[in-house]
Amino acid sequence: MTKEEFSKMKAELEAEYLATFKKTVANHEVFLLRLANHPIFRNDHNFRVFLEYEKELSVRGKNKKEMFGGLIKSFGQSTDELLLSATQRDVDDFFDGERTFLIDYHSHLKDSTTKADKMTKAHKNVSDSNIKISSELIQLATIDTNELEKFLTKFADALEKVRKVENRVASDEDLKLSDVLRYYMRDSNAAKNLLYRRRRCLANYETANKNLDKARAKNKDVATAEQAQDEACKKFEAMSSKAKDELKEFKTRRVADFRKHLLELTEFEIKHAKAQAQVLTTAIQSLNEDI
Repeated sequence: MTKEEFSKMKAELEAEYLATFKKTVANHEVFLLRLANHPIFRNDHNFRVFLEYEKELSVRGKNKKEMFGGLIKSFGQSTDELLLSATQRDVDDFFDGERTFLIDYHSHLKDSTTKADKMTKAHKNVSDSNIKISSELIQLATIDTNELEKFLTKFADALEKVRKVENRVASDEDLKLSDVLRYYMRDSNAAKNLLYRRRRCLANYETANKNLDKARAKNKDVATAEQAQDEACKKFEAMSSKAKDELKEFKTRRVADFRKHLLELTEFEIKHAKAQAQVLTTAIQSLNEDI
């Protein structure tokens, strides 16, 4: 590996590390700001410790048993959700409409995220291809010491500049489009889970009503059934109230975030397109001088 090739590789690794660092910081910032603005989580003790603790925090990851338990729980929830969808009718048109919307919205977000990742990968592949072509042209220029040497060197230099712009395009698209789509894909899935928990509370409430009717008919354990029905009713009403607030806030937040990030992405795309056009124009003029 020549000194020039080593310098290029080093610059490429530094740029990749910087892009990854920016992406990580941006994702953490969005998450922490959301927690800080939440009416309940902003007063959570663990959240305050995380923000104020000056030393390093030791966090234990999930072991195999916990991961397996989570998988079984996920399967159980999916089965229960399918059963409730088939047997439980929602009494509130607002939540019924939100559920229909979220199922469709989540599916579109998932598809868009996959396509955005493919687009970002394509830009990175173009950038990597420019590195290979540029390196080969430089090697060819060192071998061919005639009049083509200067031409090939300038051509390789132009490809290197185009590569840098293309790399920035890929980085910005990943940060401003793919990550935003992925974030709201997961957020919409969390909203679907919220509606599932509310529907489960509704099913429990209706079951408690049936149990109360049976207890009154038999005139047995009526007080216990009334208490269970009262608790189920309070839980369902509290869940419905919180869910409605969360879903309204989710709509407001996602519209504002998509507008903000898409505007920023458009500005970056225009900026990079102008930079790339300028690089190519300058390169063509410079190459024409050597012909």
